[in-house]
Amino acid sequence: MKIAITGKGGVGKTTLAGTLARIFAENDFSVLAIDADPDMNLASAIGIRNPPAPLTEHKRLIEERAGTGMGGVFKLNPKVDDIARRFGTTEHGVSMLTMGTIDTGGSGCACPASSLLRALLRHLLLRESSIVILDMEAGIEHLGRGTARGVDLMIVVVEPGARSIETAARIRKLSKEIGVPRLSAVVNKTGGRDDLGTISARLNELGIPVIGAIPYDETLIQADMSGRAPFDMGGDAVLAIRRIRDAIMASVRSD
Repeated sequence: MKIAITGKGGVGKTTLAGTLARIFAENDFSVLAIDADPDMNLASAIGIRNPPAPLTEHKRLIEERAGTGMGGVFKLNPKVDDIARRFGTTEHGVSMLTMGTIDTGGSGCACPASSLLRALLRHLLLRESSIVILDMEAGIEHLGRGTARGVDLMIVVVEPGARSIETAARIRKLSKEIGVPRLSAVVNKTGGRDDLGTISARLNELGIPVIGAIPYDETLIQADMSGRAPFDMGGDAVLAIRRIRDAIMASVRSD
């Protein structure tokens, strides 16, 4: 199963992606986590101490596999079958790839790297006990590039607030246009049942079912300040993400 985690900036998608990766690995799944966010914080959310070098730093690889992409022509179907093995790293039972970022202003777009990621998602033929988790960049631009085309489930992380719900509505529209078969929501930083009920009702009106909620949890702040993964700290948020993992698997079994 290929799962993309998306949402407005700052809603907690990286925390969800990293913790889900650890929980699936704990349950003997073969997990590949892909950091497709230019901020590149997924490694710390998983607890990987030595993250892999971003693929965008392998400029010769990008040129060979995806072409120039710099106002010229780049390949839409680059060779990717060896990328996870050659350029990833594995800790805590989670294999990880980092796509990378733009280092300097005016240095171009991430189109070649996006082309590689699209091809990688198409290439990966997963066993029943295999999971790919993508931490997407914030917002909706990646949907315009079609980077997440080929995922089985997209989870949009929503926090209490109108702007977060507006972003979710845009994500729903664009995800349908690129053929994502299933979109669900996780409500993060909830303060109580009233919060959750109001947001869930609004999301249901938009056609986005809610598969779980994560409470506001000071333990996540402590984990961040101490440089530890949320999974290793535990707490109410991690317990909630375990329930979200169960909901994901239940939805798969019901198909």
